Amino acid sequence: MPLTLLHVVDAPVPAWFEEATLFGGQRQKRGARDVIGSAIKVAEQSTRECGPVEIESRVLHSATVPTLVDISAEAEMVVVGHRGQGSVLARSFLGSVSSALVYHAHCPVAVIHDDEAKIGNVARAPVLVGIDGSPASEAATAIAFEEASRRGVGLTALHAWDNPRFTDSTRFLQDSKWDAQLAEEEETLAERLAGWHERYPDVGIRRIVEIGDPARWLIEASEQAQLLVVGSHGCSRTRGTLLGSVGAAVVNRARIPVLVVR
Repeated sequence: MPLTLLHVVDAPVPAWFEEATLFGGQRQKRGARDVIGSAIKVAEQSTRECGPVEIESRVLHSATVPTLVDISAEAEMVVVGHRGQGSVLARSFLGSVSSALVYHAHCPVAVIHDDEAKIGNVARAPVLVGIDGSPASEAATAIAFEEASRRGVGLTALHAWDNPRFTDSTRFLQDSKWDAQLAEEEETLAERLAGWHERYPDVGIRRIVEIGDPARWLIEASEQAQLLVVGSHGCSRTRGTLLGSVGAAVVNRARIPVLVVR
């Protein structure tokens, strides 16, 4: 696929200010060219082993968030950093631009963290996907299998259900209700994966069923994965624009790339 490197200058210098400050506008344009130039070098170095990739670069002078959201309607995927040039005090929180895209983009959004998790062999680590049975989860599962197949690695499918009737301590009790519920959840997960495994027979699958907060288990499992894929879904009338609580938690707290699929 072709790659577009996009840099948006959020506050273009008006003509009168450019004239008043002599080289104000030129300095701004030069800075944008430097940003794009560095990005092109990184992209070219990153694609050497897989052959030439069509790379387009664009610099736009407009409001950053609306521009990126609009352009996302024409993209297969948008890739952003976890946080940009905002406050250094908010190291553990999503930046304003990446947050807006995760919530409002029209396509999957990959959020890349700058502090990589310490995984022994990242290239061989599996892709991790959270599955809850929702349409967003189905879309996430499809992309997770595609990514695992393309990378030549296995897939870890994690399903967690939060039921107040069951707690972690229930695991250690020979409770028939626990056994029945666990068997039902495992069967549901197996059914969700059956069709995808037939399409991607080259992808080995590890199924994990847990009880409790799904975000907690996904973040813990992500420490042994190279990519985390989750669905994006909200609630009630604003379902299309809100990120679910699980997705919001893993995007902020996981240390590996997180792909949010709408």
